[in-house]
Amino acid sequence: MTEVLTEKFSQEIGIDITQAAQEIEDTLKDMYLTFRLGDEDYAIEIRYVTEIVGMQKITEVPDMPGYVRGVVNLRGQVIPVIDMRLRFNMIERSYDERTCIIVVNIKNRQMGLVVDTVNEVRTIEENNVSPPPKTGGGQSLEYIKGLGKVGSEVKILLETNRLLFENEE
Repeated sequence: MTEVLTEKFSQEIGIDITQAAQEIEDTLKDMYLTFRLGDEDYAIEIRYVTEIVGMQKITEVPDMPGYVRGVVNLRGQVIPVIDMRLRFNMIERSYDERTCIIVVNIKNRQMGLVVDTVNEVRTIEENNVSPPPKTGGGQSLEYIKGLGKVGSEVKILLETNRLLFENEE
């Protein structure tokens, strides 16, 4: 049914929607939003990011994992918020004027990620990504997609699906 509607709509407007979607996907390939937690830089694929907002009033929700701060009301939409420091078992710190929420859309669900600060959008090509270290370390390693080399710096690339929906895979 979806294919029939897509084909019909494509014919009406004269654009191949499937091809257009693929071109957008290709444009976003290897692009990451980088952000800081503590002394380290992390990155998530830009294709998941819908917006970046300043800190909002977070409403606590009972009986949630410790790293889930609660929910925010963003233009009438209630979005769960995860504090990434707590997600990675880092020391909690007070929010300041640089703290922000990265709103991501994964599996058609929006979620906010509280980070210390957002850096920039970077291209990190596949050939500059190394696999995560195999140290048998903590749970956080399973959330690492790879290590991206950018000049003399290393960005920790996150496996966003596993990070947010580990129990659903």
